Order: sequence, then structure tokens, then C-alpha cells
Amino acid sequence: MTTKASLADWERLESRDVATNGITLRVFEHGRHRAGTPPVVLCHGFPELAFSWRHQVFALAEAGYRVLAPDMRGYGGSSRPGDVEAYDVLKLCGDLAGLLDDVGAEDAVFVGHDWGANVVWHMAWLHPERVRAVAGLSVPVTPRSPVPPLPVLRSRLGDDFYMVWFQEPGVADEALARNVRRTLVAREIYSAEWASRDETELPPPPWLSEEELAHYVKTFEETGFTGGLNYYRTMDRNWALTRELEGRPITQPSFFLTGSRDPVAMFMPAQHLGAVLTDLREHVVLEGAGHWVQQERPEEVNAALLRFLGSCIGFPGTGS
Repeated sequence: MTTKASLADWERLESRDVATNGITLRVFEHGRHRAGTPPVVLCHGFPELAFSWRHQVFALAEAGYRVLAPDMRGYGGSSRPGDVEAYDVLKLCGDLAGLLDDVGAEDAVFVGHDWGANVVWHMAWLHPERVRAVAGLSVPVTPRSPVPPLPVLRSRLGDDFYMVWFQEPGVADEALARNVRRTLVAREIYSAEWASRDETELPPPPWLSEEELAHYVKTFEETGFTGGLNYYRTMDRNWALTRELEGRPITQPSFFLTGSRDPVAMFMPAQHLGAVLTDLREHVVLEGAGHWVQQERPEEVNAALLRFLGSCIGFPGTGS
């Protein structure tokens, strides 16, 4: 089984623009449709691209699954609307529902990392008929907060906490775009204090080659970071738009994977998964892994995803 894909592999992959929900998504597709087997849709986070799933796209397709990996709204080759309100979770889920319509799929298995995880959890809530199963990496699903999230984050973690710092339009946008390479290889959580420093650029992490980093840098130098930052700027709006989700479980087969060193766990612990997920098949913690887990530890992530897919939809071509 292919566990690590090269940049050259990715550049040979076909992509197309899919019109959905009033925008276009740049979608990378691999693997062939098999009757009775839903596609697997991979949703990336911030600041990432469909490219972030390169190791999973090839491994899952090789195992017999049809894989769709979009540049999410606001990123890469996809549309980047200017209004912050264009990035609320209802619209993001509407993009994915339209993607299924485009490929003629009634439903799919949705896999998300970081902000992509938040989107796929909401997809399971808001469009349950379109979600055969759902998997989140890094960001766990949690019960709905009784109050909007941003005032809580500000009071507990301060104005310099990255989600709070991101709120003022233009500020983080300029800081992150000032030196894209530095932004993408940062070893710490973004903040105003981080942005104010003039420091030597770090090398890429061991799991990212200079060529792969250059692919990210080129793309974000062209697009900037505003599209992705706008996901954070709709957090309170998302809370207000999803009041009906109070107490609603996710009943589809589900899966969660994270790294033991993922800093997200400091403010979003996974201890409440069972309060929402009624059919949690597996909760995987990769010892020593950080936040960018599907790129850092592709062999283990691929194996875990294939176990999950096999448990909930079977293995293509085996009849199981």
C-alpha cells in the first residue's frame, strides 16, 4: 500500500472546478466509483490545502475507495468570497452537499482535519442523510456551548490567543502574509507577539520536504490567508446559526484521531466525544505526534482510516 506520496505524484493527479452553492471548489479526485460504496471526502484545515491529504488520497484509492479532496472555500484554487459571512458553517456544509450532487453520490464518508473536522462534524448534524460515516482528526466534536465561544476564549486565554487575535479583519492577514514561509514553518501558535518578532526562518519539519513546502508557499503567496482566517471570524455566527443542534447526537459511525502532542487538546479536550457520538468506532491517540498528524504520521493515519472505513462500509470488491 502506498503510504507516502511525492509532490510529483500529486502534480500528476487530475483536478477540476466544481460549481456548488454559488462558488467553485477545486477538487482533486482519485480512485474509481464502485457500486454501493460511497466516496470518501477529505476536508483540510488552516492553513492547509487539499494537498495536505496527499498521502491519504493515494492510499485510500489504492485500497479501492473513490476519494475527493477539495481545496475548501477560501483556499487554493477554490473561490474566495470577500464577505466574512460567506464562511459560516451552513455555507461550508452546503458546499460539500453540492459536491456530492455533482458526482451523483447520495452520501459519503467525510473525513476532516482541524477546521475540516469542525465542518464534517457539522455536516453529520446538518445533513445526516448525506453522511454515511464521519471521522475527525485533531479537533474533537463537543457538546454545544451554552454561550458564544469567543467571549469565553477571550476571558480565559486573553486577547493574544490566536483565535481571538484573528478576529480583527486585516491584522493577522497582513502578519501571516508578510513572510509566508516563516508562517508555514512556525513551531508555535500564532499570536501578535509571534508576529512582532524578527527571527531567523526555521527549516521545514522532518515530514515536509523543501519542495512540498515550496508548493504551500507559492499557493499562499498567491491567495493570502484571509479566506482561512474568515472561518475563525464566523465562530460566534456559527453558534447563533446552529441553536437547533442543542443536545442532538451524531448517530453515524464515527472515528477520532489525534496526536499526543497536539496543542489543540489544551483548549479542546476530547473527553466529551461520547456525549455526542453514539457510534464511536475508535479513538486513536498517536504517541508523540503533533497537530499536522496526517502529514507527520501517514502510515498510522492511513491504517487507522482504512480500519474505520472497513468497519462501517466494508472493503470495496470483497463484499464485506
